[in-house]
Amino acid sequence: MTTMTSPTDTTDTSDPADTTTGTRAAYLADTATGLPIPGEPVFDTPEETRRHRKQRLAAALRLFGKYGFGEGISGHISVRDPEYPDQFWVNPFGVSFKQVRVADLICVDAEGRVVHGKHRVNPSAFVIHSQIHELHPGATAAAHGHTAHSRALGALGRLLEPIDQESAAFYGRQTLYEAYEGPSVSLEQGRDIAEQLGDNRAILLRHHGLITVGGSLDEAVHWFFTYDSCAQVQLLALAAGTPKTFTHEQATAAGDGFGDAQLGWFSFQLLWDEIVAEQPDLLDE
Repeated sequence: MTTMTSPTDTTDTSDPADTTTGTRAAYLADTATGLPIPGEPVFDTPEETRRHRKQRLAAALRLFGKYGFGEGISGHISVRDPEYPDQFWVNPFGVSFKQVRVADLICVDAEGRVVHGKHRVNPSAFVIHSQIHELHPGATAAAHGHTAHSRALGALGRLLEPIDQESAAFYGRQTLYEAYEGPSVSLEQGRDIAEQLGDNRAILLRHHGLITVGGSLDEAVHWFFTYDSCAQVQLLALAAGTPKTFTHEQATAAGDGFGDAQLGWFSFQLLWDEIVAEQPDLLDE
């Protein structure tokens, strides 16, 4: 059984700019953003939660394929198992993003053993995601890909600048990883990446790609999509001239809205509806 929370309705008709009453205008929902965003579903059992997460993971992988985030065998998305926190579900090695189904997903333990599933694990997926999940209990999910825009921005050694509302979601919440020692196949390198991630929601790996994390798979994947599109906008703006950035106050205000975790979670629901309608076979178990 699933329950879902919803924002509190209000009939207040006061001026939304009036902060003296402590109430909101009727058209604003009782959420951090004022948007009528429902809460995340809550399940009665770990089995129900696991099935939900696996379905979201398969959908996210198909979305990566649809939007061109695949690069051969590279790229992986993981989500922590709800019952065994030292295990995580991830896409299998050698299966195209465009073809992954729930049935293809694998579960990996802290030693790198595949405990559920018939495929093998990508060594890079294990060393990076295992360390992120171990060092960051709040990171329920992590998304990693070698997209053209993130690689180009990383080659410049530049993080996102707050030049629009979407990029402000990462204002003070991103970091650049400078080290490069070849493909990530050692636990030491995976741990170094996880340590340098810190409390940020995005880490741009120079000469490599992008990693985003979130309190849910939905949130982590939304941040990945947003970061990549912001990187594209920034590269276009830099090619055309010198983009004007927000002031600190503007970036903070925009980040409070567009960087809201609940908004990040909800934004993925639109992508979920889109891909499940187009490719329902992804749910095959």
